[in-house]
Parts: sequence; C-alpha cells; structure tokens
Amino acid sequence: MAALAKTSGGRFFEDFRLDEEIAHSTPRMLTQGDVALYTALFGARFAPFASDPFARSLGLPRAPIDDLLVFHVVFGKSVPDISLNAVANLGYAQGRFGALVYPGDTIAARSTVIGLKENSSRETGVVYVRTVGRNQHREMVLDYVRWVMVRKRAKEAPVAQERVPDLAPAVPPDQLLVPPEFNVDRYDTTLSGSPHLWRDYEKGERIDHVDGVTVEEAEHMMATRLYHNTARVHFDGFGARQGRFGRRLIYGGHVISLARALSFNGLGNAFRLLAINGGRHVGPLFGGDTVFAWSEVLDKADIAGCGDLGALRLRLVATKDRPCADFPDRDAAGKPDPSLLLDFDYWALIRR
Repeated sequence: MAALAKTSGGRFFEDFRLDEEIAHSTPRMLTQGDVALYTALFGARFAPFASDPFARSLGLPRAPIDDLLVFHVVFGKSVPDISLNAVANLGYAQGRFGALVYPGDTIAARSTVIGLKENSSRETGVVYVRTVGRNQHREMVLDYVRWVMVRKRAKEAPVAQERVPDLAPAVPPDQLLVPPEFNVDRYDTTLSGSPHLWRDYEKGERIDHVDGVTVEEAEHMMATRLYHNTARVHFDGFGARQGRFGRRLIYGGHVISLARALSFNGLGNAFRLLAINGGRHVGPLFGGDTVFAWSEVLDKADIAGCGDLGALRLRLVATKDRPCADFPDRDAAGKPDPSLLLDFDYWALIRR
C-alpha cells in the first residue's frame, strides 16, 4: 500500500483559483534579536527605529520595528503558499502600512488571489495576490498587492478563469495611515542625522545616495531563512544551477532593504514608510554584486490632521555595479539599462 504524501511541493500556477483566500502558517513573533540582525544585514540607520530615547521623544513607548522588517516577515509568510515555485517576483502596488510593530508583537498573514494570467508560453503564469499582515490584536500592519510569475506543473494543464486586476498607480495621500501617537515637536535633526526636512525637498529633485554596498551570499541566505522565504530560486543553490540563471538569485526584498538603507544619506528624516505605490524588480542580483541607489522626489503632500508632518512620494532606484551619479535610466535604444535592479515608488513620512 502506497504511503500518503506528507510533504508539499508548493502550488503551481494551475492550482490557484480567483478569489481564493489563503491563511498562511507559522505566525512570527519579532524580537530585539530580529532588530539587531536586520541592522547587521542591511545597515538601516533611521533614528526612530534605532533608539528608544529618540522614539520616546516622538511620543512612542519605545523604538518600533523598521517598516521593511515588517514587510519581510509578512512577505515571507506568503512564500510557501504563493511563490515556492516562482520564476520571479515581479512587482508591488497599493500597499499601506498600518499599526506600528514593536518587539514582542506576533505577525500573521492571509492572502487573497485577485488575478491570474497564463503566459503565452503556457509554461508559466502570473498570480496576483493581496496579502494582509496583522498583529496579535488583529490590527493591520501591512496590506499590499504583489504579482509573481509561477511555473506550471504541466504545460498542457487547463487554467482556471483568468483576470488581471485594475491597480491604482498610487495610494492617494488622504488614504495614508499615520499612527496617531506621533508627536514631532521635539524632533532633533542632529540626532536624526540630517538637517533636511519636508520643506527642503522639491518635486523633480534627484538625490544620489552616493554609497554602495556589496551583497554576500552568506547574508542573503541568512535573510531568506530569517524571513522564511523558501522560494527555490533563492533558497536552493543546487536547483538554481539547473535554472534560468545557473546560480542562486538574491531575494528582491533584500534589494529593497539595501536601497532603502542607502537612502538614509540624503533622506535621513524620511523615517516612516506609509505606502508602497508600485515597484518592479527589473534585473537580477547575485552574490558579489554591489548595490547603489538614488531617489527622485515625485510629489509632496500635506497630511490632514498632522500639521507638523508631511509626506514625500519617492522613486527609489537601485543599480548593480554602477554608481548612480550619471545613471541614464534607459540606454540609447530606449531599453532599461542592464545595471537597473529596482524601481520602487513609495510614500514616506517626514517632519515638516
């Protein structure tokens, strides 16, 4: 008698159904150890997340957890059910950060399949999901859409009903969620590391963040384990050698966190992520590559009821092995430059 299968090989494209709701396993409690490891991996320096006294000066009980660490954990919860058999994570949209997360909080996540589209090769398809992370009090900490290219189990397998969701190009400023406890009357720009506030930035301004950081395989593997990102293209070096790139691909969230950390040099007071308007992983990153970043100010917004706080809409661009001082966006033929890694559009909270 054959034994019943007790392991899972993950979902393939034809296994998804529109409007399906998926509860992800293994809620994750975040600790000060996670904070220290996140700092060691990415070098984030934004003061409210680094110092309890600084956070208390803003009306918070202590330093909250970096928004992108929350993003990593919520994202990682969804990987075994959504993107274990992914070819690539393609993009993000309509993301909003909600309640602040503190050490000791536990994060769980659920996803809803909001779109499916088979590719013309019939070997893969794109799955669109809305994933919501909540803390132990059922408060929303992150709500966002992503889409991912997933392999099919069999090329000839029939596909369920298809739909491509209509996604807004940006989160409107009046839908940005600012934790009510923030009070920036005592905000100290000496301790924050930058004198530049909301009024000092202009729409269309471009900021070269100057510094570069080289990615090491050991750091990437530590991050994928920490955040339970077991997607085979990142986690399995043996399998990756048989695949498209012939080597393990660095997790896209790793690039986002590195670029965001680099953006401190020039945007040190843009301390809180409010929303993810959109984002694309344009090119692959591998161990040994060096990441650089620059930002463009796309827009500025007042926030109703928050007289001392404003928002900057920022385009964060990351490149590999090419400093950004003269980065052209596109080559002479109008195609994305081959060094382009990430194009990420977000709203950030900043002292006015």
